[in-house]
Amino acid sequence: MLVEYKNATICQQDGSTVLRDVNFKVDEGEFVYLIGRVGSGKSSLLKTIYFELDVDEADEATVLGTNLKTLRRRDIPTLRRQMGIVFQDFQLLADRTVYKNLRFVLRATGWKKSEVDDRIEEVLTLVDMKDKMLCLPHELSGGEQQRVAIARALLNSPKMIVADEPTGNLDPETATNIMELLREISQSGTAVIMTTHNIPLLDKYPGIVYKCQNGKVEEVTGDYNNMIIAEED
Repeated sequence: MLVEYKNATICQQDGSTVLRDVNFKVDEGEFVYLIGRVGSGKSSLLKTIYFELDVDEADEATVLGTNLKTLRRRDIPTLRRQMGIVFQDFQLLADRTVYKNLRFVLRATGWKKSEVDDRIEEVLTLVDMKDKMLCLPHELSGGEQQRVAIARALLNSPKMIVADEPTGNLDPETATNIMELLREISQSGTAVIMTTHNIPLLDKYPGIVYKCQNGKVEEVTGDYNNMIIAEED
């Protein structure tokens, strides 16, 4: 199991509780959605998975086989190399080309200089962006920037990708293209955990669905449409 939480409590940095009694798990190759209103705790849950927030209390809280209750700060960089993180706003370095954005990550994570170019070409080919290698981020469309962000997330062959609203700033057609790409990645064995407000995507690209609501997390796979309709009524 890549992620397993049992009766976990998740707090904001100011100490206020955002989610309690969290039972949540992710296994290899799974595609997992987190849905819920703004402020319901989706992003906070993701942040605990990539060690940006602590799990306050839990019967069990493990990520990539590591107990979060005994996690040492110095071990976080090594663990983060086993996951890729994709954000809604891309977070590319604006003053560097696509190639240099990716090279920066590889050099920072210990890749040999002789291996860097081959790996960059490999991941850019996977996301169909090889021909944009020398472009600056502002020369790319939103969808292209997100593809580069996904390529960056794939550099270290991660066991899972954590994606916070990866289609939130994209038009419907581009969002569909990004979802196709993430789906292919999960089918290759890499788990994908993503937050989204785009509920129709869940029907087109089925996965395991958890809903954050009223300080709780509940698995609602197959029943999320009924819950959303009830809320709107």
